Amino acid sequence: MNFGAPYMTGLLWILPIMAFFMFWAKAQKKHIGNRFIEPALWKELSKNVSNRKRVFKIFMTLGGLFFIIFGFLRPEWGFTWQEIRQEGVDILIALDTSKSMLAEDIKPNRLERSRLGIKDLIKKLSGDRVGLIAFSGTAFLQCPLTIDYNGFLLALGDVNINTIPIGGTAIGSAVDTAIKSYTAGKQKNKILIIITDGEDLEGGLERAARQAKANGITIYTVGIGTNEGEIIPVRDDSGKIIFQKGPDGEVIKTRLDETALQRLALDTGGMYVRSGGAEFGLDIIYEQRISKIEKEQFKTRKEKLYHERFQIFLIIAFILLSIEALIGERGKNGI
Repeated sequence: MNFGAPYMTGLLWILPIMAFFMFWAKAQKKHIGNRFIEPALWKELSKNVSNRKRVFKIFMTLGGLFFIIFGFLRPEWGFTWQEIRQEGVDILIALDTSKSMLAEDIKPNRLERSRLGIKDLIKKLSGDRVGLIAFSGTAFLQCPLTIDYNGFLLALGDVNINTIPIGGTAIGSAVDTAIKSYTAGKQKNKILIIITDGEDLEGGLERAARQAKANGITIYTVGIGTNEGEIIPVRDDSGKIIFQKGPDGEVIKTRLDETALQRLALDTGGMYVRSGGAEFGLDIIYEQRISKIEKEQFKTRKEKLYHERFQIFLIIAFILLSIEALIGERGKNGI
């Protein structure tokens, strides 16, 4: 036997409290009668009252209360097998973790704002599988496709500029990692969302677009940053904040490269969105495109569906309380 609401067991404490109160009240009634009424008169008045029936009525009341509480526990036994179908869309999110994502032209900075935008997207998902790719000079599958959104968010929280030890921005490597991640499955709709400032330092975007299209992957891109650009604050070995410099010793200013991201999305049938302060852009991609994609069945599983039997115990409680109400207290010679 299973219980649908085991937390209701605390109500069982009502039974001993009620039993104590009812027997105490019975004893008090007798005590008060003997105290304020002449013993001979009290004996005459109570001779037709059955002590056994009074005790029996108490037990009927307690029994009815017990079965009511037991019904609240929602007892279950017997089951049927129910087929559960899991449907949704597969979404891989590639997040740029290069040092340029520390630029603060998007508050609090590009990387942190991207994380917040991804968290907002996860709140909209229901049944869709989501995975995470971190990339800078190379790419790494941080979280495989999953419907465990809490696990995904834990992996997202671990992403920072040190996740990938190789510096740079290799968007093509993120696409290659996505292709490998999808190869194992037979997904009909393959989605890759790339969140980056678009400064592809390694090149190879045209090749990446061709390979993604050949593998049936639709790429959506979110450009984060400003055209004016911003310098990159980093911490040195002593923890002091300094600004990133290039090989020539000049301070690096990172700018959003929208052209490359627009072309990458267009070539694979996706769309490009520029991230702003109020709207990050992922919600636009999801509502206008992804939510309209036909859901795919990932797997089918069978689950036990237990039958609730609380009605039986409520009926028993009703019968016991009805008997208690119908039984009188009179008996022969007070027996």
